[in-house]
Amino acid sequence: MTAPYDPSDREKVVAKLPLTLRQELKVRAAQLSVDIQDAVTEGIHTWRQTAELGPVDTAGGASFATYLPAGLYNDFKEDCKSRSVAYNQGLAQSIRLWLDTHTMPELVRPAQCRRFVVCNQKGGVGKSAVSAGLSQALAEAGARVCVIDFDPQGHLTKHLGQTHLGIKEPSLAKHMLGEAEGTIRDLLIPIEYDAFSNRLMLLPACKDAFLLDAKLATTRNVRVKETALEKAIEELEKDFDYIVVDCPPSLGYTMDTALYFGRSRDGEDPQASGLVVVVQAEDTSADAYDLLLEQIEDMEGDLEIAITQLGFVVNLYDARKGYIATSSLDSWQEFSDPPVLVVIPDVKEQREAVRLKRPLLEYAPDGEQAIAMRNLKKALTT
Repeated sequence: MTAPYDPSDREKVVAKLPLTLRQELKVRAAQLSVDIQDAVTEGIHTWRQTAELGPVDTAGGASFATYLPAGLYNDFKEDCKSRSVAYNQGLAQSIRLWLDTHTMPELVRPAQCRRFVVCNQKGGVGKSAVSAGLSQALAEAGARVCVIDFDPQGHLTKHLGQTHLGIKEPSLAKHMLGEAEGTIRDLLIPIEYDAFSNRLMLLPACKDAFLLDAKLATTRNVRVKETALEKAIEELEKDFDYIVVDCPPSLGYTMDTALYFGRSRDGEDPQASGLVVVVQAEDTSADAYDLLLEQIEDMEGDLEIAITQLGFVVNLYDARKGYIATSSLDSWQEFSDPPVLVVIPDVKEQREAVRLKRPLLEYAPDGEQAIAMRNLKKALTT
């Protein structure tokens, strides 16, 4: 429908809506890359053409503000009066209409578990934030996702509001070394937020992973050095569509096991699994990437395997830093193979989410960083 209102001339409107409806609107609009004000406007137009609608629960409403084309607000209020519907109820019905007619496309699940290894040899570039955000975006879209905190520092575990496994408890490292009883599934922790609906599981960190390199180095079984991670989590591949591994900034055997896990397997599309390399727009990230590249090439040559670099994520980008940032971003984009998958801006939402120990896509679902994480998901799955 073409509305007789100028969308460039808008006025602010305020209503009281329940938190669940506001949150659902924010998430869906962000998922579909639609401005909230446009979603509400479209919902109102649809509501005005719809005769009968059931009531929407508006109990516990709190302030909600958006912008409507000038004139639409008054016309909408008049329509509410003529239908004997309270304004807040009418707006809630309009938003519900828009949500019901703008559902997310059903995610096509992969035939076999896909594996994303998030890595770089430099610490502090945001590998944990990217691992968490990518996992949330996949789960939000309907996938079954396991994200593995493979870094003994455990930043990812803390980001998601969980604690490290105890040093004497079973852990991923112990399973890799054959020292743990029970199953690896026993270690999984659900990340329980409505947006993920029990589809997102965390395999948390344990500080005993600091000892993993040394123990792998002394094992008599040479092949264990590379296959230990894959063998330890093999059973998880039956349960999940995607496994995301948050790697430590390491050049040791631990990193070798992650690279091996992310290799292209026989009969698998080379772009199905591989490395997501997190960098920043500065020179030290490039130096660290050179070290990673050497490690990849050595493993490919020694083991006769292929490891796909799916692309770069340029994280915490801020053009206001001037020439160093902008020229560095240009350098990353000139690679083309692998490509830059997404540029994530340096804004406050991720830091706030970490401080509050809440998932980014739940804390700020319509923020720039959350949208960038969804764009990363799209780049890797379409």
